[in-house]
Amino acid sequence: MKLNILRLLVVTLACVCAVMLITNTRAQKAAPGVTLNPEFAASLSSLGMAVPGQTPAAPVAPTEKTVEQARTNIKVLNGLPDSQLIPVMNYMAASVGMRCNYCHVNRNGQWDYPSDDKEEKLTARVMIKLVLDTNKTTFKGNPEVSCYTCHRGRTEPTGLPLPVTLPSPRPQPSRPIPGQATATPAPTPRPTSNAPTADLIVAKYIEALGGQAAIDKLKTLVIKGTYTDANGAALPCEVYLAAPDKFYIIVTTPAGTIERGFDGKVGWEKGGRGVTEIMGAGLDDLKAMFMFYRNLKLKEQFTQMRIGRRDKIGDHEVIPIGARTADNRREQLFFDAQSGLLLRRIRLTPTIIGVIPEQTDFDDYRDVEGVKLPFMVKVAAVEVGNPIATRSYTEIKLNVPIDDSKFKMPAATKPGSP
Repeated sequence: MKLNILRLLVVTLACVCAVMLITNTRAQKAAPGVTLNPEFAASLSSLGMAVPGQTPAAPVAPTEKTVEQARTNIKVLNGLPDSQLIPVMNYMAASVGMRCNYCHVNRNGQWDYPSDDKEEKLTARVMIKLVLDTNKTTFKGNPEVSCYTCHRGRTEPTGLPLPVTLPSPRPQPSRPIPGQATATPAPTPRPTSNAPTADLIVAKYIEALGGQAAIDKLKTLVIKGTYTDANGAALPCEVYLAAPDKFYIIVTTPAGTIERGFDGKVGWEKGGRGVTEIMGAGLDDLKAMFMFYRNLKLKEQFTQMRIGRRDKIGDHEVIPIGARTADNRREQLFFDAQSGLLLRRIRLTPTIIGVIPEQTDFDDYRDVEGVKLPFMVKVAAVEVGNPIATRSYTEIKLNVPIDDSKFKMPAATKPGSP
């Protein structure tokens, strides 16, 4: 009798172990992110069996909304990142020399952007579709044709009639007479070019700033001065930069302060409407202005750099360089031919309706502890009237300790709260 009971107990324990083993095997083969029953996990642990590790689901990077996802009544700009909508609207307005109210409805000071009451807006949709179709079918999707191609700052396209006096045809080379011997001209030796290369121009710029060693010692910058907007209002501002990619800006306005920052991962803004995250093209614009090494280490930013023909900016003779980044973004850099300093930088942003330029000019270079830095920066955007915003600095300090919390995104606040 005891032997039968013992045999029954052994068989029961064997069955239980088999069930647990099968269940454990299936749990290990389960898809990532599946959560085990906590009671079963505890039982495995009590038996001395390892609890299957949980593979966390891969974090999904937030993607920027397109205009049709964020706005209403979008008909032809589908797929455009929402952060590009205002720059694209400004670009089209400047192309025809008009402002927002040319196409959009404003009732007693309140904008009704989705409204289709104006015929000009309906016509603009037809023109946008024409631009999109032309670039797609003729230029393989590249934005070679834009509103400005034909309008040139006017509401009506600019007509260019064929001139009456046509250019003279090119002289044709004389043909040899059959049977007559001709002398073979001696090859013309190719002149030796002493023109500088893009690498030499950038190297001269680094030396003009103070040399690579001095630049490498820079870890932080604290800047104070005045920000003058396109309307002429001068506002106190402070800028805090930390290598390699953190920045914080605060501008004091009559209505309160506006703060913007980037901690290396997240961009943000704090103002009268609370705290909001900055993404997409808006964050790219901020980085283009305030990334620590953006105007100090140029070669690291581009995969291609090609020197162009000499030009002039004001009284300065400049050497232009066309540059291209790894993600195929184009920029134009203009260096003073005498001093070697960077005087102008134009960033070209491709959109579905054209390439939008943004121009930054640098002036008033001063020596700050062995490094030359510009104390005046002007930014010109594509809008009607070509507005220019100016940052005039009164003080720049190098390698000042900055609390890392300054760059972090603040906790959410209600609109209007401090």
